[in-house]
Amino acid sequence: MDAYREEDYNKGFDLKLWQGVFNYIKPYKKELFTLALLMVGVAGADVIFPLMNKYAIDNFVVVGDLEGLIGFSWAYFGLVVFLATTVFLFIEKAGEIQTKISYDIRKNGFEHLQKLSFSYYDKKAVGWLMARMTSDVKKLGDTIAWGLVDMVWGSAMMVGIMGVMLYLNWKLALITLIVIPPLVLISLFFQKKILKAHRGVRKVNSQITGAFNEGIMGVQTTKTLVREEENLREFQGVTSKMRGQSVRAAIFSSLYLPIVLTLGSIGTGLALWFGGEGVMLEVIGYGTLVAFLSYTVQFFEPLRELARIFAELQSAQASAERVLSMINTDPEIKDSQEVIEVYGNILNPKYQNWPKLQGNISFKDVSFSYNDEEKILQEFNLEVKAAETIALVGETGSGKSTIINLLCRFYEPIKGEVLIDGVDYRQRSQLWLHQNLGYVLQSPYLFSGTIKENIRYGNLKASDLDIIEAAKMVNAHSFITKLEKGYDTQVGEGGGNLSTGEKQLISFARAILAKPRIFVLDEATSSIDTQMERVIQRAIDELIKDRTSFIVAHRLSTIRSADRILVIKDGKIKEAGSHKELLVKQGYYYNLYRKQFNEI
Repeated sequence: MDAYREEDYNKGFDLKLWQGVFNYIKPYKKELFTLALLMVGVAGADVIFPLMNKYAIDNFVVVGDLEGLIGFSWAYFGLVVFLATTVFLFIEKAGEIQTKISYDIRKNGFEHLQKLSFSYYDKKAVGWLMARMTSDVKKLGDTIAWGLVDMVWGSAMMVGIMGVMLYLNWKLALITLIVIPPLVLISLFFQKKILKAHRGVRKVNSQITGAFNEGIMGVQTTKTLVREEENLREFQGVTSKMRGQSVRAAIFSSLYLPIVLTLGSIGTGLALWFGGEGVMLEVIGYGTLVAFLSYTVQFFEPLRELARIFAELQSAQASAERVLSMINTDPEIKDSQEVIEVYGNILNPKYQNWPKLQGNISFKDVSFSYNDEEKILQEFNLEVKAAETIALVGETGSGKSTIINLLCRFYEPIKGEVLIDGVDYRQRSQLWLHQNLGYVLQSPYLFSGTIKENIRYGNLKASDLDIIEAAKMVNAHSFITKLEKGYDTQVGEGGGNLSTGEKQLISFARAILAKPRIFVLDEATSSIDTQMERVIQRAIDELIKDRTSFIVAHRLSTIRSADRILVIKDGKIKEAGSHKELLVKQGYYYNLYRKQFNEI
């Protein structure tokens, strides 16, 4: 599990990180400016209400004169309508911004995941990536949109209130606001504690999502091994950890907010104490005292909101660290700038500059390892001619899959080079190679949708006739037409509505529709019965016709017609030749074949 260990984040408030976050806000500057104006309008209305009350007390209540009350009432009502309208508009606008920003982050994240190299997924559990794309992005979007709303409103409100309080009575205002310096010091202390706690919460949340994913994907194994109780125990351990981290975060937040409330109450008490003395000494008017008390309550309300936002920002930073670390991860396999200028990239390919791929492949002194401890290939050499069929045979861990991964440029050599048509494939774009590549896995993956849609993934421009022709070529048409809805049959999630053999035939049709020049078949017949194997074998013969092909096989019956069979052991070619030539040598292949078929 060490390979799947999450990163630990230890920085305090990270300005550079938040600059990255606010890059997602830039496209909505106009909407944000409108939102800010609305919030300033709300804050302005909130500041005016106590002044209206002061005017009413001083001009109607204290003097006992109701002249002008009707006009005042209409003005007061107009202010209420204005406040209600701006509140409605800012809620609508903030919700719109939140949705758009979350969408942009998820879109950018999903797009970047398509670009990342296989090595990234070797170290990241699917559940953890899902947590980043769902709950972490939601947390970030909520905080950006609604946190910004409360910050603008709170800041505008506090500045307005301080200005009015200083205007009404600067001495009383300074006495009331004396609690702000200690509040700043307390906030700095709690910032570190809350951020650390929320980092722990987000990290464990990923582990829970990962546990959910493993539990769902591995349900058959769980049932057959009777691991339900053990899985539940392990899951309870993770959720208990989540509870502990959440409680810790809640404790710090619950300590911080009451301290802010207490300091706010002290400020109100000071205003009442010294303001009351001023009224008794007739230094301060009664209306001014009432306005001051209203302002002290109002002042510490946005202060409490800012304190809450401050705590939420710590949680949001924990989410931002995890989301942006994924989005900012550079793919280990990427095209050089010179290659991109000539051939384009994944999103903007320059097809007109792509050379035609013939299919001649060379491994020149290739060395490769997945880590520093274990060398897989050491100065590996191989020459393959166009349209030649190469079969790879060997024990698990011998290096067969590594050769295929390097051929497909899922990984790149540490030393040496892989040449395609005499040119190092790093001098061509990845997309050029992958669009000329047909890859069929041992366990084919089908996307949710119809059979027709899944076959068309091989070539999105293909017509229905092209799809049917491809299915016929791999012997899939007969079983498809027997289904109730034929090519419009839903395959289910992962192709769950079809048998393994049927999924394999559809994946063959999908591959051949792309008209690739290189075919890779990775244990394509190991999960099917003997009868279906014959059907699959005929499909394979059609697939590899006039194409450079690599077949990784456990069942030797599928490779007898290969031009060359390579026996791979410890990353080296131990034997090479045709099926008949290797039987004559009576080496590793001969013994393996005899074990499977009990014949010489």
